[in-house]
Amino acid sequence: MIALLAAAHAAAQGIPVPSIRWLAILPPIIMIGGAVVLLGVASLVSRPLRVPVSTIATVVISGGALGVALWQWSDVQNHGPHTYIKQAVVMDGFSVLVTMLVAIAMLLSALVADGYLRREGVLGAEFHVLAMVSASGAMLMAMANDLIIVFLGLEILSIALYVLTAFNYRRAASGEAALKYFILGGFSSAIFVYGIALTYGATGSTNLTQIADFLSKNVVLSNGLLLAGLSLMLVGFAFKIAAVPFHMWTPDVYQGAPSPVTGFMSAVAKAGAFAALLRVLFSSFGVVSTDWRPIVYGLAVLSLLLGAFVALRQRDVKRMLAYSSINHAGFILLGVVAGTARGASASLYYLFVYMFMAIGSFAVVTVLGREGDADHDLARYRGLAGRQPVLALAFAVLLLAQAGAPFTTGLWAKVQVVFAAVEAGAVPLGVIAMVSAAVAAYFYLRVAVLMYAGGGLGEAEGGTGGSAALGAGGGMVGGGTIEAATAPAATTAATGAATSADGSDEALEWATPGSAAGAVTTLNEQILLTQEEGGAPEAAPVPVLGGVAIALCTAVTVLFGVWPQPLIDFANHATLLFLPK
Repeated sequence: MIALLAAAHAAAQGIPVPSIRWLAILPPIIMIGGAVVLLGVASLVSRPLRVPVSTIATVVISGGALGVALWQWSDVQNHGPHTYIKQAVVMDGFSVLVTMLVAIAMLLSALVADGYLRREGVLGAEFHVLAMVSASGAMLMAMANDLIIVFLGLEILSIALYVLTAFNYRRAASGEAALKYFILGGFSSAIFVYGIALTYGATGSTNLTQIADFLSKNVVLSNGLLLAGLSLMLVGFAFKIAAVPFHMWTPDVYQGAPSPVTGFMSAVAKAGAFAALLRVLFSSFGVVSTDWRPIVYGLAVLSLLLGAFVALRQRDVKRMLAYSSINHAGFILLGVVAGTARGASASLYYLFVYMFMAIGSFAVVTVLGREGDADHDLARYRGLAGRQPVLALAFAVLLLAQAGAPFTTGLWAKVQVVFAAVEAGAVPLGVIAMVSAAVAAYFYLRVAVLMYAGGGLGEAEGGTGGSAALGAGGGMVGGGTIEAATAPAATTAATGAATSADGSDEALEWATPGSAAGAVTTLNEQILLTQEEGGAPEAAPVPVLGGVAIALCTAVTVLFGVWPQPLIDFANHATLLFLPK
């Protein structure tokens, strides 16, 4: 009401007010408006809103935003891309695809969170409200055509995620992760704003179209101010996409946050940040691509290598997936390095299919985390196929897809970005990416083998079952019986080392070349001790809606892995409609 009165007053005073086409900004309005309505309803009822009510409301709201995005796609197809509200926002194929991605991610995350919230006894609509607000920020970043709008979307996305990270107040690790995320996120936002200020000083505008026009018509003799601003903005973006060396927050936040939040974060935060990064670099700074490409090249190399190699040493599945997400960020950066329409299309395709793989994987982790959401050690995945074969199959498919296995969307995603980079002349980067993919395949296969080949070991007699045993550093030692040491001191040391630092990067030390077998024995001692105390882990109950989310993610990953052309064409067409007219 106040905004309408202000607009009317401004019009009466003769101040020009930009015309607004509501269709262009309707999806984020639906998201944030639905969040406000849900919060209002929850505050008016006498008791905390029941979880099913919040879940249904979130699914309906997300479905509404997805439906409007489909309407937008039809409008862009028929009338082409355009800018609105004084060129502050743009509606094109690129923004519509990312909007669809975020809406689907929100819908799937609501399904995953339903079972988690019931299991943990968390009532109220706070989770859904915060998630929808964060999703609206990601949508806004995708359609932003002004650096100020990019920053607003970034903060809307981030602030809600800070709170969601600390949502599980019963776990100290959750609060610690949120504090780290908030402090580092605040620094990155300040750096990003400083970059915007320097860019404005160099070009005289924050509008992406006007910046591109200025750079194309003017020869800047001394562009130090412009490059400084661009570099600082790249730092802000690199923090959000978890690119090395701005990834420090990722493992702790992924591990400490509730598992549904981690899945939502890995999909939506990356989608919004990469969408804005692609928009800014391709739309505005394409003229100076020779200046920013080496920086992005370096970020890609570091992310690919560190994400793959450090993941090998993780014992906590959530931390492993955190470093995996860093590796995936490196792959998506290949499309950015290419700096071409094919590169943008490949990055969009990768973001879209990665969303299903990430949310599906963390949905399985949510189920297996059991009450308290703290049981994510790799030992708990041993023999999962024997206890819950369907769940193990889904998780194996999603992990192999992230490794780039044939007949999955992960293979086509990696092929698309590597080919785009090679086509643009970044052949060494393509080679590095394939090497990192081979390394990454090892830790994905490690979990899959553990689920299928680890079920027979240690049935209280310490049998020979499993063709592989997990090493402390993430290694696999083939076949054979591994006898557990009986010395109490060895058992105590093994248990303490295996659980030290809550699954942090400090894995068991490899003191001598022959200590690998000892490390394997150490982990088996822990497993045997656990089984002697309480037997093998019981099957974790799978919530209905969580099972639906896992099934949808797995089905999309396999279906469009076997039949990839529709999604590839969708991403290509969205890129053709990228630049506004």
